[in-house]
Amino acid sequence: MILWFTYVEVGVAVLAGVLCLVLGLAGRRPSDLTVGSLALLELLLIAQVVIAIIAPFVGNPPTGSLLEFWVYLVSAVLLPPLAVGWALLERSRWSTVIMGVVGLSIAVMVWRMHVIWTVQLA
Repeated sequence: MILWFTYVEVGVAVLAGVLCLVLGLAGRRPSDLTVGSLALLELLLIAQVVIAIIAPFVGNPPTGSLLEFWVYLVSAVLLPPLAVGWALLERSRWSTVIMGVVGLSIAVMVWRMHVIWTVQLA
C-alpha cells in the first residue's frame, strides 16, 4: 500500500463518518452531501483495489497475510454501497447515522490493511 494514499483514505473516511454521524444525530435524513461523501470513499476504495493488484508487480509486495488483507479490502468495498442502499430505502435520521458508522469503520479497516501490508512478521 502507499502511505500517502492510506492517509487520504483514512482522512476521507473519518470526515465522511463524522459528517454523517453529526447530521444524523441532528435529525437530518440522507442527502446528496452524506451519500456523496460515501460515494467518494467508495471511489478511493476502488482505487485501492487497483493499487493492491498492481503493487506486488512493481516491487511493493505485502509482508503480512494476503488473505487477511483481501478480506478486509473486499469487505470495505462492499460496505458503502450497502449503507447507501439502506439509506435510500429507509430515509430516516438513523440511516444517516449508520452511514457515519460505516465511514468510521472503513477508516479503521483501511489502517488495518496498511498494517497488514507493511509490518514485518517476526
